[in-house]
Amino acid sequence: MAILTSQAYAAKDFNLAGLNGISDKTLEIHFALYKGYVTNTNTLNEQIADLINNGKIGTPAYAELKRRLGFEYNGMVLHEYYFGNLKNGGSDAPTGGKLIDAISAGYGDYETWKSDFVKVGAMRGVGWAVAYQDPSSGRISNHWITLHEDGNPAGYKPILVMDVWEHAFLLDYKPVERPKYIEAFFSNIDWAAVEGRLL
Repeated sequence: MAILTSQAYAAKDFNLAGLNGISDKTLEIHFALYKGYVTNTNTLNEQIADLINNGKIGTPAYAELKRRLGFEYNGMVLHEYYFGNLKNGGSDAPTGGKLIDAISAGYGDYETWKSDFVKVGAMRGVGWAVAYQDPSSGRISNHWITLHEDGNPAGYKPILVMDVWEHAFLLDYKPVERPKYIEAFFSNIDWAAVEGRLL
């Protein structure tokens, strides 16, 4: 009988010092939180592999670990998308290309899409605003993701990811100042990275 082994993930490094409106201290705390998701994902995978190898599939412990894995794993991946679509010297809008074409196919123009994305990010609650690409049509649509694992449309590709949990901005802005954080987020977007995610 083969022994199941868990896959170990390594935290990625992101050089984002000097972002406009998002302090280095906020990033330091945010990176530490992200690394916690990586650690927890690895720990859960190890524990699940151990239960499987010991014939304890279907137990309450197994079920709880499987449920928790979705939260930790998606927390890791969404943070990688988030940090990966930011850069020092980013800009507020793409200048053209395939990304604008995909946005226009769903929204008519960039400004309409941006207004919708901003409003999704400003909704009450903690979570994520994510622009996804539908693999069947190529169109972009904006979604609210509660927690990390709830609300991700199956099969869609994340194109632009914005963390709107308060840890992403609380040192720089009050909770009621989320719109200021969203404005700062947009001024730091690496549109080449976003366009590179298109299918």
